[in-house]
Amino acid sequence: MRRTEWVGRSVGVALLLLTLQGMKDDSGTVILAQTTGDPNAAPLYPSAAPPPAVTPLPDQRQQQEEQSINADYRVSALQSVGNSTLWVGSWQGLAQINPSSGKIRAHISLPNRTVGALAIDRVGRLWVGTYDGLVRLDPRTGEVTAQNFSLPSNRVLSLLIDKRGYLWVGTDAGLALISPDRGLLMTTLKNLPGVSANALSLDADGNLWVGTLDGLVQIDTASATVMKRVGNLPGTTVQTLALSSWGTLWIGTPNGLLELDKAGQVRSVTPLRGRNVTALQFDKVNSLWVGTTTGLLRINPFNGASAGAIARLPSSRILSLAPDTGDKLWVGTSEGLAWVSMTTFRTGAHNTFSRSGR
Repeated sequence: MRRTEWVGRSVGVALLLLTLQGMKDDSGTVILAQTTGDPNAAPLYPSAAPPPAVTPLPDQRQQQEEQSINADYRVSALQSVGNSTLWVGSWQGLAQINPSSGKIRAHISLPNRTVGALAIDRVGRLWVGTYDGLVRLDPRTGEVTAQNFSLPSNRVLSLLIDKRGYLWVGTDAGLALISPDRGLLMTTLKNLPGVSANALSLDADGNLWVGTLDGLVQIDTASATVMKRVGNLPGTTVQTLALSSWGTLWIGTPNGLLELDKAGQVRSVTPLRGRNVTALQFDKVNSLWVGTTTGLLRINPFNGASAGAIARLPSSRILSLAPDTGDKLWVGTSEGLAWVSMTTFRTGAHNTFSRSGR
């Protein structure tokens, strides 16, 4: 081989290696060069190199995970304000919609996106229980005006405004009482029988009933002390509560639907025996809507008769209900939000929080 050929081939190999190596940006990422095919020409690099890769912060990583294909789209809490507003709490955050038109008015930024409970206080402020504490929102602006209280646990499962206007907060480790105006913790009940305050309701006398892992507990709201316990319930764990207009307390457990009368007697609703009851709400004509893990039912509470199941919901696992809101029953399911017409019982899905393409 002649020396000139050897030199030419060496130069070509060197240029090829340079081309394959390319340039590295500040993060060490290789940017491959483009060549014109002429070994004597300088390689051409992209006019704008890609930005350096940056490892996301922990909260950003959590958001990325929540937005992934395996993200959880359950709608865990609904709070209506007359016929004008519906607040939708989910494991993807909080939104406000117009319940008549279904138009999404706003998505609200929260310190934690996993919402467990919602409540409106006497002056219209929205309280949001998340799995990382409690926040108070100005509903006009969506601004967080108070947050993070010394709760028994930061995992908030239930919220309720009592007859005095105070806020009861149910967590997985007990109860707390909050002054809504001052945003201050007033007292806690950490040694709650049954431990977890899964559901809250007032009775006709204004006493607080708490659904726990081991039945019901009645609380004197004035002293925050236990008045009564109701145990040995079918299914044991109380998951949801609803007070009827005639003063009886309805109870949803993993094993059925129960009614506690004013005399303290518990009866089981026979057609719902064995059903896992997860949500209860009365509508304005005293029909009882019952959400279960296998569908949504409308029950006549006076005889236990079912008017049939509601079909074509995003999921048969029902988590939250808001009847008589924009002439609809709004239904939170494990796969998103839906509505049922209160007159025709036609159903539809709502894309407040949903997987793309739904």
